[in-house]
Amino acid sequence: MAHSAVAAVLRRAHLAGVSSLAGGRPHRADRVSLLPLAISPPHVSWQQGSGVAARRRVWASASGSFEQDSIGEDAVLPSQVVEESKVDLLKILKSANSIIPHIVLGSTILALVYPPSFTWFTTRYYAPALGFLMFAVGVNSSLTDFIEAIKRPDAIAAGYIGQFIIKPLLGFLFGTVAVTLFNLPTALGAGIMLVSCVSGAQLSNYATFLTDPHMAPLSIVMTSLSTATAVFVTPTLSYMLIGKKLPVDVKGMMSSIVQIVVAPIAAGLLLNRFLPRLCASIQPFLPPLSVFVTALCVGSPLAINIKAVLSPFGLAIVLLLFAFHTSSFVAGYLLAGTWFRKSVDVKALQRTISFETGMQSSLLALALANKFFPDPLVGVPPAVSVVLMSLMGFALVMVWSKRTEV
Repeated sequence: MAHSAVAAVLRRAHLAGVSSLAGGRPHRADRVSLLPLAISPPHVSWQQGSGVAARRRVWASASGSFEQDSIGEDAVLPSQVVEESKVDLLKILKSANSIIPHIVLGSTILALVYPPSFTWFTTRYYAPALGFLMFAVGVNSSLTDFIEAIKRPDAIAAGYIGQFIIKPLLGFLFGTVAVTLFNLPTALGAGIMLVSCVSGAQLSNYATFLTDPHMAPLSIVMTSLSTATAVFVTPTLSYMLIGKKLPVDVKGMMSSIVQIVVAPIAAGLLLNRFLPRLCASIQPFLPPLSVFVTALCVGSPLAINIKAVLSPFGLAIVLLLFAFHTSSFVAGYLLAGTWFRKSVDVKALQRTISFETGMQSSLLALALANKFFPDPLVGVPPAVSVVLMSLMGFALVMVWSKRTEV
């Protein structure tokens, strides 16, 4: 009789436990206490663990609920610690872009205090450096993104107007002010105008990528178009504003576009498409490397032209170029806000076109000044512009990237 009573209790407990499980799959407990007949069979409840792969032993208590033994849900295994450390490292690497404004400011101060820290990074390294930044954008994009960007001719047109109509007018204004009101040498006024005549900067693409990643392909299309047509537009504008026709090397400029923009982005897109695992493995390391390259691109022109920047008229040039870039950023922002006020992504378009208008290829202006103007003062505004443009652009990145609205 005793054996039959025990068997009856076990059968009833087993049937009750099975009926309470979702999917009807039985789970085994290491120990089960035998309850008197007067007490109802225990109700079995299972909860999802914390993901730690450990075999948990449970006890059936008199109340019918299962409790975990010494290996509980909160236990942390060594493998979990290693995994969390790895994740934290990846987070740190991926978040490196957030400190770009501080790095740009630090490189500016370092270039002023100790120029030799950047003078080794000569102009021959600029094209590969900018190409690397474009590769980083390509790795994080897809061909579909660029196809969608080309389908927005109105946005591309707005960026082009900001780049080659609004900005040259502002350059002519501040260049004239430099000569007439500040009594600066004519060569410095010409340098400010020359800065306003060149195409968009690849750094504007990277700034857009950090603020609105989905807009980066559109920004790249804008910059590529302005750069491709700059072989004709820049000499024309320089002749109209400065009175000097620049014999720009069309073949050389097109070759630079391929090397700096087309080839690196294509390589990044192909890597993302056909070698996704390799792409995923290098992605966490691209942000810190991009920060380092950006710092070099900012500090080098300042360090190389440090004597002209610290000259008696250096402060006046800084103030005039600050006003020029501020006006360009604001003009681009307002232009997009008016043009696309009914668009769903108007804020993202405003930020993108603001970067496109406010940031231009000052390195190209510096190269043109050194090659085609006998007076070295013409190259001072482009050298200062590289630093100010970067500081102001990435300061906006820091502000705008914290906004949650589109």
